[in-house]
Amino acid sequence: MSSMTALIDCTVRYDLAESTCPPLRLTEDDLAGLSGVPLGYGTTRGDLTLRELIAAGAGVTSDDVLITVGAIHAMSLLPAKHVLLVGPCFPPARTLPSSRGARVDVVDARFDEGYRLPLDRIEAVLDPATDLISLASPQNPSGVRVEPRDLEALLDLAPTATILVDETYRESVYGDAPVPASAAALSPRIVTCSSVSKAHGAPGLRLGWLTTTDPGLYEQARTAKFETTIACSTIDEHLATRVLRRGTTSGPFLRSALDVVLRWAADHPVEIVTPDGGPLCCLRLPAGLDMDKFHATLSEADTRVAPGAWFGEDDHIVRVGFGHLSLPDLAQALANVAMAL
Repeated sequence: MSSMTALIDCTVRYDLAESTCPPLRLTEDDLAGLSGVPLGYGTTRGDLTLRELIAAGAGVTSDDVLITVGAIHAMSLLPAKHVLLVGPCFPPARTLPSSRGARVDVVDARFDEGYRLPLDRIEAVLDPATDLISLASPQNPSGVRVEPRDLEALLDLAPTATILVDETYRESVYGDAPVPASAAALSPRIVTCSSVSKAHGAPGLRLGWLTTTDPGLYEQARTAKFETTIACSTIDEHLATRVLRRGTTSGPFLRSALDVVLRWAADHPVEIVTPDGGPLCCLRLPAGLDMDKFHATLSEADTRVAPGAWFGEDDHIVRVGFGHLSLPDLAQALANVAMAL
C-alpha cells in the first residue's frame, strides 16, 4: 500500500502534507435541506441544477458537464492509448492510464524553472500516436498555473490530441484576487476536471465533474460513467449544489497563510517556488540533508510534509500544504520543520 494513504488513514497534529482548503462542516440548515431528497438513482449526466452552476463558472453549457465521483473518476473516463503526462503530478494522473494499458510518457516541469510548462521538452516527446496530454492548473504539488498562451501553444503542438486540464485548484485564490477563467471553452479538444474537494473544502462528498464541448467525447465519458458507477449519490449532488452556491470564501485566509510560509522560507535554508493558487507549494531542502532523519524528526513532533517522491519529484523537494491548519498551528508546524532541518 502506498505511503500516501497515510494522508487519510493516519492523522497528525501538524499536518503540512494535507492539500485542502479549510474543511467545511455541515450546518443544521444543510441537514434540514436533506429532507425530501430522493434516494433513488440519479441520472448519468448528474443533477441539472448542479451542472448549471458548474457550467456558469466554466463558461460552457450544462450539457457539457458530466458529474463524477470526484476528479479521479473524471480522469478515468477518458479513453487513451498513448498519454503524455506533465509532472510532477497528482499520482492517479499517472497510475490511472497505465493501469488501463496506456503508454505514459512523463515530461517534468522543473523547480529551477518555476514549474512552468516545458513546451520545448513536450514538443520533443510528442509523436503522432499521442492521443491524450494530461496536466494540472494550478499544478499539484507546486500550485503553479499554466498560462493561457502556453495552453494555446500546446493545442498547436498537438493538433490531434485531447488535452486534459485538471482545474481542481482553479477557484482557490489568494486574498480578493479574481478566479482565473477556465480552459473549458477554449477548444473542443480540451477536457477539464475538478471537484468540491480542494478549493471548496468538501472532500467528504466525493463529488467532481468533467467538462467537454465535444459531444462525441461527452457521450463516451457518459457511457463509461454508467458502466462504472451508474450515477452519483443524490445526497452528494444535493450537498455539492449547496457548497457551490456558497462560493469559495478562503481567499483572505489563504493569503495570510501563504504570507506566513513565505516569511518563514526567507529566514531558513530552503528554496520556494511561490504558488499562483491553491493551498500548497513546493520547498527544496538543503542538498546534504539526511531525508530519512528529517522525516523521522518531524514524525516525533507529530508533524509531516508530503515527500516529493509521491509526485515523481526529487526527495529533497517537499509539498507543504498551508490551507488546512489554523495560523497558530501553521506557525508551529513550520517551527517543527525548522527543528528537523
